[in-house]
Amino acid sequence: MSDLYSEDLAPIPAEKRTWNTWNYAALWISMSLCIPTYMLASSLIGGGMNWWEAILTIFIGNTIVLIPMILNGHAGAKFGIPFPVLARSSFGTKGANIPAMLRAIVACGWFGIQTWIGGFALYQMARVWMPSIENLPQIFPDAIGLKTGPAITFLLFWILNMYVVYLGVESIKKLLVFKAFFLPIAALALLFWAISAGHGLGPILSQPSKFATNADFWKYFFPGLTGMVGYWATLSLNIPDFTRYAKSQRAQIMGQAIGLPPAMTLFSFIGVVVTSATVIIYGEMIWDPLVLAGKFSSKFLVSFAMIAVALSTLATNIAANIVSPANDFAHLAPSKINFRIGGYITGVIGILILPWKLIADPTGYIFTWLIAYSSLLGPVGGIMIADYYFIKKQQLKVNELYEAKASYTFAGGYHMAAIIALLAGIVPNIPGFLIAIHVLDSTAVWGWVGDLYNYAWFVGFGVAFFVYLGLNKQEKLQN
Repeated sequence: MSDLYSEDLAPIPAEKRTWNTWNYAALWISMSLCIPTYMLASSLIGGGMNWWEAILTIFIGNTIVLIPMILNGHAGAKFGIPFPVLARSSFGTKGANIPAMLRAIVACGWFGIQTWIGGFALYQMARVWMPSIENLPQIFPDAIGLKTGPAITFLLFWILNMYVVYLGVESIKKLLVFKAFFLPIAALALLFWAISAGHGLGPILSQPSKFATNADFWKYFFPGLTGMVGYWATLSLNIPDFTRYAKSQRAQIMGQAIGLPPAMTLFSFIGVVVTSATVIIYGEMIWDPLVLAGKFSSKFLVSFAMIAVALSTLATNIAANIVSPANDFAHLAPSKINFRIGGYITGVIGILILPWKLIADPTGYIFTWLIAYSSLLGPVGGIMIADYYFIKKQQLKVNELYEAKASYTFAGGYHMAAIIALLAGIVPNIPGFLIAIHVLDSTAVWGWVGDLYNYAWFVGFGVAFFVYLGLNKQEKLQN
């Protein structure tokens, strides 16, 4: 048996592909209904947009990312193979570890963010019953930016996540059912509270845009749009992990189209309305729903809300941010790394990435996190789509994807055309990223070079797409 093969990575036989249109719609509705989606919308409001500008940006971004989502999902539905195996056809049997690790590291970051959110929910609950938790002695250096109280609840919630990994994915099913019923109800309750306390939708939706000129708006809109596309950039790559269970192509296409843009837009609308209402109710913009819930006067209401957030966050975290990176880490050594070990690796990296800093403010959430990782994953998407549709013409030799010496071995397991194209897609965005994290001064490069970062996913996708096609054409001529 080849080292490239394992039960987790093997093709799903046709008779076991049982997911229909509504399974995919439900999957996206479930994954969209989470605190980061709420914060996604409210961060645009925090950045200066009015309600309809924020909603339109989110809808356009999710409609754009739906395209690579469906295109990459095609191979999963047709051949029953997961993302790391599909990547072998373009990057090589060993080279596939490169996009798998890029995607896995991003998932670790999301795991950290979700774990921080769940832990902070527990902190908000503890704070109303034990106010002294706010004044615990500081044990972490200021550079880490972590207070002792939130650190304790974050660690406790992290341990709970790792315990669920130890138990296995089956243990999360009941939590997913709980989330599917509870979170929509909680979101609607929050919406009605905002409308009531904010004296109706009129005053809330009349909050003006904070951009003085059209030029100021467009300067914020394009990086904001890139951030919206980047939000699901991970899933746009590893969607074969889910579509490999599809009954048909129509099921995955229609299910994703029905589930993704509408669910994201609707839940984001709630985030926009509530965030806008906080200006009227509290005189300040509160874009973090956990901070907002902490302002409620009833201890029992705060406790109920925070326990619910923690449980639904736990369910989302295991389903969306553990399963896929665990598979990616397993791909490094299929015979040695199983789901549980892959999950533990994800958990450790999720702490090291300092998630509390990534979502400390709306600007950092969009510019430092969402856009930055989209600059890495956009090129991978461009290469995979170019390879599957224009080079392989949707035809793969599935058995050879699991063989060490066959069509997809290329040069020692690495396809240099894909690696060069990946680097070519990443490089144009590096100056802008260094400016965004204040390592480089904006005057150090030409203005347009730094501005490319605002379109990071699109630039990376386009450059890698055409470089990969060009290099493959050259390879054919040489052969």
